[in-house]
Amino acid sequence: MTAQPDATGATQAPPRPQPRAGRRAKAPLSEGARAERRLGWLLCAPAVVIMVAVTAYPLVYALWLSLQRYDLRFPAAREFIGLANYATVLNSSLWWTALGVTVFITVVSVVVELAIGMGMALIMRYALVGRGLVRTAILIPYGIVTVVAAYSWQYAWTPGTGYLANLLPSGSAPLTEQWPAIFIIILAEVWKTTPFMALLLLSGLTLIPDNLLRAAKVDGASKWQRFTQVMLPLMKPTILVALLFRTLDAFRIFDNIFILTAGANNTRSVSILGYDNLFTALNLGIGSTISVLVFVAVAIIAFVFVKGFGTAAPGQGVDRR
Repeated sequence: MTAQPDATGATQAPPRPQPRAGRRAKAPLSEGARAERRLGWLLCAPAVVIMVAVTAYPLVYALWLSLQRYDLRFPAAREFIGLANYATVLNSSLWWTALGVTVFITVVSVVVELAIGMGMALIMRYALVGRGLVRTAILIPYGIVTVVAAYSWQYAWTPGTGYLANLLPSGSAPLTEQWPAIFIIILAEVWKTTPFMALLLLSGLTLIPDNLLRAAKVDGASKWQRFTQVMLPLMKPTILVALLFRTLDAFRIFDNIFILTAGANNTRSVSILGYDNLFTALNLGIGSTISVLVFVAVAIIAFVFVKGFGTAAPGQGVDRR
């Protein structure tokens, strides 16, 4: 648009286009910010290339197998059937039962781990005496191999020999019943991985300035108010990372269930269901389909966390000049 003369003959500049209502104009990045972004991509590039090279082929091959009828017991009957395997799995009650068990274990274990892990992180951060000993003792369960820990829980709940089973009425075998076994699996998960949650939360606690907490105390804030109104908001990025890591890990639970119940009595997770089809039934088509569905579910969980809670990440919502 060119400048137009007004009634007096003076030239007026064309009006500037106004930004659309409800949307803030995005400020251009400075040269320093662009250089920092390029450096970030360069530093991440080797790891990204290696991860793609290592994971791309198995993912593509699993997707290809999921589109075929492929049973190792009948290799001559292998054929391409498109999405028929997905229809079979999604119409199966076994899949939905395993998915329900997986979601229940994931939600309950992650919530309990977050609550207990926060308490452990506070103890490790503000312990007055023996801080190093306290941190070492809390982190011991996380240092034990998961399979070894699962066998110890299995022994503990074995009737007649287990010290925990002896606390129950005679003849009780909780690992042979669905819901008692599920809660024991959750207990084993919480015992094993809560230190990991506590370690992540401790890293967030150490970033909170002590001066800020002292200022809140001077202003009359109670301990609970300082925790809920000062500490938790500042720890939001760390809590997001801890929840994301543990949710993804808990959704793919395999080893604890495999050792404790082997998926019996409707305690299968989706990973156990995929294992049974791949290595027990030797049905590569159905097993690969389940693996692809688990991958899609994990990707959806990660997307929801990042997009839904992404504003909690450090540096979000800050204009960089």
